[in-house]
Amino acid sequence: MSSHGQDGQRDGAPVWAVVETDIGPLMLAATGAGLVNVVFHATAAVRDRALERLTERLGAAPVEDPAAPLLAEAIRQVQAYLAGERHTFDVPLDWSLISGFNRAVLRELATGVPFGEVVGYGDLARRVGRPGGAQAVGMAMGANPLPVVVPCHRVVESDGGIGGFGGGLETKRRLLALEGVLPEPLF
Repeated sequence: MSSHGQDGQRDGAPVWAVVETDIGPLMLAATGAGLVNVVFHATAAVRDRALERLTERLGAAPVEDPAAPLLAEAIRQVQAYLAGERHTFDVPLDWSLISGFNRAVLRELATGVPFGEVVGYGDLARRVGRPGGAQAVGMAMGANPLPVVVPCHRVVESDGGIGGFGGGLETKRRLLALEGVLPEPLF
């Protein structure tokens, strides 16, 4: 990896931090190209597994550095979103952890399904030219390396069910409630 002096990352190494949020601890990681990973329920064990995977996939061990400018901005935007103060993200994204159909689906989701709206798995499959690919879209959502920022929580079942979610159904419900799609849980 080349060094990107403007992003403040040491020797171009990927950086990471864990942030406490209302939906539990989130681990965010960034490369010189952009935010590369968001991990739910980032307890020590989950974080360590995520860091091992990132080291394998990126070819460099991420360094804990919440002050790295790109990462700090991503953290600020995620916190503002979760506080209901922000509806969009404008940090650069590094798509290198996902490719092919999954990347196409996630890019369409990121640009084509705004805050407060939902899309069905089948509808999203049609949007990327694969009618009948609802199950494949579900697999793409499960493989999303950038949940929250690339809003896989906005993909729901056509019959009104909320569908699955890698961060857990309670987290999905809370994110949809935050966006006004579902009523706030009573408890």
